[in-house]
Amino acid sequence: MLVLEETVRQTREAKIIEWYTEVFPAACTYIKKRGGDLENAKEIFQEALILYYERSTTSNFLLDVSEEAYLMGIVKNLWLKSHAKEQKMMSLDNVEWQAEHETSPLTEKLLSFLQHSGQKCMDLLQSFYYENLNMKEVATQYGYSSERSATVQKFKCLEKVRDNVKQKSLTYEDFMD
Repeated sequence: MLVLEETVRQTREAKIIEWYTEVFPAACTYIKKRGGDLENAKEIFQEALILYYERSTTSNFLLDVSEEAYLMGIVKNLWLKSHAKEQKMMSLDNVEWQAEHETSPLTEKLLSFLQHSGQKCMDLLQSFYYENLNMKEVATQYGYSSERSATVQKFKCLEKVRDNVKQKSLTYEDFMD
């Protein structure tokens, strides 16, 4: 019995070495072409080996392609899954970049109303809403005597924008897609 177990272990080790020499280079090439590196390839390939071993030990496992092709299929699926997670994370960054660099007609319309209120108002509102400065920081930055003065000025700026929108007879729905 001990000899049989040793033979099975040696056969398994030989098979793993064979997969590393035959399939791992193809896995590295596949992952590198899709933006990965050697570390990504090692992790994915090791995970693929574990998954293949777990699946192959089940009683209903039926292999209709070569072991190498099946293993490479697992590698591809694992890479696509891990890359899809990265894509979801990257998609938000991409949206933020687009929002900064592309303007829609609605954004342009709003920007024109803000510009009509004056440069100082635009700067003040930008500092408060986009740069997230508190009113004390806004007061210091724009030379107001107190936080209250900065708050009053911010209110006046918003009123200028509101009045301009009212003059143009625009409603909230005009700004919706």
